[in-house]
Amino acid sequence: MSAELLQQLSDAVVNMDEDEAVRLSRQAVDEKADAYEAIDKGLGDGMERAGKLFDEEEYFVPEILICSDAMNAGINVLKPHLKQEETRQKHKAVIGVIEGDTHDIGKNLVRIMLESAGFEVLDLGRDVPPLTFVEKAIETKAEFILLSSLMTTTMDAMADVIKILKEKNIRGKFKVAVGGGPISQAFADRIGADGYSSNAADAVRMCKRLARTCVPADRECGENDSIRRGETAGI
Repeated sequence: MSAELLQQLSDAVVNMDEDEAVRLSRQAVDEKADAYEAIDKGLGDGMERAGKLFDEEEYFVPEILICSDAMNAGINVLKPHLKQEETRQKHKAVIGVIEGDTHDIGKNLVRIMLESAGFEVLDLGRDVPPLTFVEKAIETKAEFILLSSLMTTTMDAMADVIKILKEKNIRGKFKVAVGGGPISQAFADRIGADGYSSNAADAVRMCKRLARTCVPADRECGENDSIRRGETAGI
């Protein structure tokens, strides 16, 4: 896929131009470009740039919402053309935005990318209580619990998920990954998460690596098989 088209997709999101995002996404499909790359390095890159403008107070909530609309419009065009990876067994994950936070752009992108990579993903949505993550992971026999937050005031609730797992003596059954604007590797290490990522592409790569250390749902993921800290995962 040409660098020029990727840049144009990114610019369309930053410029809040939904029609252009759709047009360029259709062009990518017509040119038989890689849909995953178009989302990740094109539309996703644009949303990341918009997020930085928000941090710098050049963009505000209304602009971010319009950028998100442009990104999602392009994703809707490209999503049917994502290559579904064939796997003998689909790995299961529950994903959501932690309680107190309603920002779900990054979470949505990770979900789409994971699904295209062959994962079965239950999206719990926004403002999800820690206990709900645990209950749904148990109910669906998931291997992954993926937590997202864009607000510093809600970060500590992520630690509550791990605390609940430990209290129930089931911590070893799940790989827990965290991500979002204010999240860092240091924070992931501090709360005892298995992984962290700053973007959707890294989240998929890490989940694939973590999946190799997981065993059937009725057994525990091996403590000695944990991926070392510093490799990225999460949302």
